[in-house]
Amino acid sequence: MNEQPEKTAVTTAPSVRLEAWSEEDAGLLRALNAPELMGHLGGPETEEQLDRRHRRYVDLSADTSGRGRMYRVVLLPEGLVAGSIGFWATTWNGEPVYETGWAVLPGFQGRGVATLATRAVAEQARAAGLHRHLHAFPSVENAASNAVCRKAGFDLLGEQDFEYPPGNPMRCNDWRLDLGATGDR
Repeated sequence: MNEQPEKTAVTTAPSVRLEAWSEEDAGLLRALNAPELMGHLGGPETEEQLDRRHRRYVDLSADTSGRGRMYRVVLLPEGLVAGSIGFWATTWNGEPVYETGWAVLPGFQGRGVATLATRAVAEQARAAGLHRHLHAFPSVENAASNAVCRKAGFDLLGEQDFEYPPGNPMRCNDWRLDLGATGDR
């Protein structure tokens, strides 16, 4: 009997690079404003709202105080822009913390890009060193973003009422990552 070894497909996990948000990323922000990507966040923004948000992202990325930064997510080795992610200083339940949020273009979803970017942005927040915790607040109905939090090592603290954008009440999960913790998760 002549047995052939079973052939298995070898898949290479993607890797990502975070690049500081710049003036040139306005088009990316517009692409991320698609109805299918903004459904859990109150729907697409107006052109005026996008312009204001882009300005905030550029300003935050130019800040060197450690209060946060926005990034475009670049898929390697291809060098393709896959989405955005960032972290920023805020106050949650009376505690100064960082918050994070991300969006991945449809063609790159389901490939682990958001999880890799979230781990990378956590390292950036840790290096900035202003706050002990990084929080994420995905809608309880957003299974994909909740899975990203779990895979990136965040702890689920429970459900919270949240308002985002202002005037849009939503039920979110409060996920927290301890930036002071050591060791792999």
